[in-house]
Amino acid sequence: MNVDKPKYTVEELAPRLEAFLGPLLRLTGFELFFDLAEGGHTHPEIEDPEVVVRFSGEDVGLLLGNRAELLLALEHLTMEALRVPSEDHSRICFDANDYRMLRIEELRMSAAAAAERVKKSHVPFHFNPMSSRERRIIHLSLRNETAVRSESTGTGPIRQVVIVPAEMKTVPEPILPPEPREGMRREGGRHDGPRRDGPRRDGPRREGGPPRHGGPRRGGPPRNH
Repeated sequence: MNVDKPKYTVEELAPRLEAFLGPLLRLTGFELFFDLAEGGHTHPEIEDPEVVVRFSGEDVGLLLGNRAELLLALEHLTMEALRVPSEDHSRICFDANDYRMLRIEELRMSAAAAAERVKKSHVPFHFNPMSSRERRIIHLSLRNETAVRSESTGTGPIRQVVIVPAEMKTVPEPILPPEPREGMRREGGRHDGPRRDGPRRDGPRREGGPPRHGGPRRGGPPRNH
C-alpha cells in the first residue's frame, strides 16, 4: 500500500520555527516554550495535521484565553511568516494542553446537536463565525447526513456555517453580530464584526464560535470610592 509522504516534517520545520518563534517569544516576554511532534490520528474522519507545535510554560493560560484567540493568532502569524500556503495550514497545528483536540470533539458534538435540531424544527441553524479550519470540521462531521446539509455563508470575519434542511435550495444570509451599545461607542469599546442595520433578528442561539468580547461598563464615569 502506497503511503503519501508528509509534506511537512518535524526535522524540516524545527529550525524554521525556532528562527521565528524563538526571538518573538523572547521579545514578548512570555514564559512559553514549544516542541514539535508528528501529528496523531485521533479522529479518522478529520484530516490530521502532519506536525503539531505544542506550547507549555507559565503563560499558557494567556494563549488559551477567549477560546485560544492568542494561540490561533500566533499560528496564523507564523504560517504567514514561514510562507506556508493557505491550503497547507491544516497540515501544521499549534496546540497547548490538548486544546485543539478537545475543540474538535466539542465542534463535532455541537454539529450533531444542531443537525438534530434542524431535523425536528426545519429551521436553519447558524453557528458563530469561525476559522476555515473549524468550519471544515463542522462540514466533515455532517458529510454523511442525508436529512440536513451544512453550508458556509458570509465573507471575511463573519463567515459562518449554517445547517439547513437538505431540501432547502437557498442558503440563508449570515447572522451579523449586534451593533455595539451606545455606551461602548462613546467610550471606545470593542465589538466583534461590523455594525448591522435594522432590528435585531431573533433566532436559535449560535454555538461553536468565539465568545463575545466584554466591553467597558456602561453608564457615566466611574465612581470615586
